[in-house]
Amino acid sequence: MSPGRRAGPRGARGEAAGAGRSNRSEGTGPKRQAKGSLAAAIEAYLEHLKVERRLRPNSLLAYTGDLEAFAAHAEASGVAALAAITPALLLRFAVGLAQAGLSPRSQSRRLTAVRGLFRFLREEGQLDVDPAQALRLPKLPKRLPELLSRGEVEGLLAAPGQDGPLGLRDTALLELLYATGCRISEALDLTLDRLYLDQAIVRLTGKGDKQRLVPLGSPAIAALQAWLTSGRPELTRGSVRWVFVNHRGGRLSRQGFFLKLREYALAIGITRPISPHKLRHSFATHLLEGGADLRAVQALLGHADIATTEIYTHVTRDHLRERHKRHHPRA
Repeated sequence: MSPGRRAGPRGARGEAAGAGRSNRSEGTGPKRQAKGSLAAAIEAYLEHLKVERRLRPNSLLAYTGDLEAFAAHAEASGVAALAAITPALLLRFAVGLAQAGLSPRSQSRRLTAVRGLFRFLREEGQLDVDPAQALRLPKLPKRLPELLSRGEVEGLLAAPGQDGPLGLRDTALLELLYATGCRISEALDLTLDRLYLDQAIVRLTGKGDKQRLVPLGSPAIAALQAWLTSGRPELTRGSVRWVFVNHRGGRLSRQGFFLKLREYALAIGITRPISPHKLRHSFATHLLEGGADLRAVQALLGHADIATTEIYTHVTRDHLRERHKRHHPRA
């Protein structure tokens, strides 16, 4: 799992961003870092993540911010050479994150990025010993995913309506999210050539550019057909590959859809925080409640590790306990 967006005090982020910008001279592209320096090692690792691991831009940006924070810490300690990085320096960095008031989850993200860097350098033969091998991540409280009830999902899917191209678009997008459990980034990255409505299948591209085929149900197919035939042609100009476009005919942004989703949620009485990811959580949980196999849900979600999918079994167990307690006469 990649570390989250940059965390920590505003000043630290500003210094890290400034340090990143100072490595570039205007009009000449990236400045070559000195061989054997920490800056050069970070540059090589980020290139590895981009080219070989094919991380998405948001994930790559998060890694960059976390590693810039570590580079700023090393520089403040008078350390620039890779060979001078010690376990003690790394420990001081970890302690500093806690003292700065970062949450355990934010600390974990930054330390995960740093451990990944040194594991990469060890595997590449740039280091004989990994100085981060004893670095421990803070223990995170178990946080179960927040769900939408089946009734809330039905209300949300009906909220955009069928009037006008934008209503057709949002209905189709919501139906796709709940029918496939895809991430919002996967839905917005979807191109026309990967949508096979005649076969009731969509080809999704997940993390690391890994592709998977996911079946579509009849409500999603009907909503997508209505959008593609009656809504999308009114908004697009020229050749546009993306399935979902904005009102100007360009690619629909995450921010634009988040705002619309919040409007639809409030319209049906959902006042707690809402995000497209809750539809993904609901998709997985509702499948397991209906008797789906855990491995099948793992494949549909595109999880590399089944342990990531197993969290939904805890959700369904808690749901069953709550139902048992509410309805059984001797609960």
